Amino acid sequence: MKSDYSFESFGKQDYKLGFIQEHVEMIAYCLVCFFVPFFIGHPQQVVGVAVNAALVLAALNLKSVKVLPVIILPSLAVLSRGVIFGPFTYFLVLMIPFIWLGNTILVYAFKRFAVDQKKNKVLALVIGAAAKTAFLFSAAFVLFKIGALPAIFLTTMGLFQLYTALAGGALALGIHTIKKKLQI
Repeated sequence: MKSDYSFESFGKQDYKLGFIQEHVEMIAYCLVCFFVPFFIGHPQQVVGVAVNAALVLAALNLKSVKVLPVIILPSLAVLSRGVIFGPFTYFLVLMIPFIWLGNTILVYAFKRFAVDQKKNKVLALVIGAAAKTAFLFSAAFVLFKIGALPAIFLTTMGLFQLYTALAGGALALGIHTIKKKLQI
């Protein structure tokens, strides 16, 4: 019996990609997710939009564990760079597992609703972005309340996350529509 909450969605794509194309896209998304935060760093709006675009494109085009590097690399790049949060980079270490889970929530929600269930992609984006934001803000809020994080994280893990996820997702949907029409 198939569960309504299975992870089979991770094994699906919006449209079939060949083996080589899927791997080339995985590498491209990984490069964006690591090098944009590592080399560009600021403004965070640009970095967040680029990373979230790569996350949504990965949700549309990559199967199974191929999405994991795209989920994990952005926060490792930010930590490696050590500049984006300035003196607060130390605190980022506490948030990294939550950021990974937040990215996973976005990718899973988008895959589940847009790819697996063939729902409206914009609706899937809104659901995924809202779920990611709610999760990240809740984690930051709890860590702030127990004195483990400074207040700046409430801003960066709140509405800022929603904005960058929605804008990045919109960019990804535009790219994906063009790519799909051209069958690239």
